[in-house]
Amino acid sequence: MLTTRNKTKTLLLLLLLHSRPHTVKNLMYQLLKGVAHCHRHGVMHRDLKPQNLLVDDDLEGTKEADGSLTLKIADLGLGRAFSVPIKAYTHEIVTLWYRAPEVLLGCTHYAPAVDVWSVACIFGELARKQALLPGDSELQQLLHIFKLLGTPDESIWPGVTKLRDWHEFPRWAPQDLSKVFPGLEPSGVDLMRKMFEYDPARRISARDALAHEYFDDLDKDAVDLLESESVRALGF
Repeated sequence: MLTTRNKTKTLLLLLLLHSRPHTVKNLMYQLLKGVAHCHRHGVMHRDLKPQNLLVDDDLEGTKEADGSLTLKIADLGLGRAFSVPIKAYTHEIVTLWYRAPEVLLGCTHYAPAVDVWSVACIFGELARKQALLPGDSELQQLLHIFKLLGTPDESIWPGVTKLRDWHEFPRWAPQDLSKVFPGLEPSGVDLMRKMFEYDPARRISARDALAHEYFDDLDKDAVDLLESESVRALGF
């Protein structure tokens, strides 16, 4: 879902009002659908974060309305068109907490996978109702990521040690995400793991994420009806 700001509230407020797993699933599906729409039309958002995700004000007040919440992606100020071959872009993108490791390590030839990483961070925040990777500098942000997902090496991310800002970091083993997110069902943990893939070339795309089994019990047809007719007319 795509929009400009109007009579909506940010996702941050929704985090305080809702905690049901189905609500998280519903909102994640809508977010991925909006991101996939952007990518299909050759646009990277590059600043996905809860403050830029809006929820209809009229629908968020009751638990009964959870299934009808409409999430909208806002603020495309840092958005950029992309094409193949991938061009060089600035690495000063995305609020630090939601910035992909390839960007933090100085990569300038990045792809829409940076948006998927941001979606994974938002997913974790929805699941835990608190910031997942709250670094206050690029270095600390990397350390937060490595402590959660393990320190990458050439075996899991070919070329990582050749990135501009790579150093010899402490070696951490990956945490068990099922224990980090005890309230998230196994298929949700699997989806998050795929979105948190270090190697951007292997990171799941937004389009493929929509077909993940995590969403199998979601009424996708009902959610799709929330999409504006103008966006639907452009095609998925």
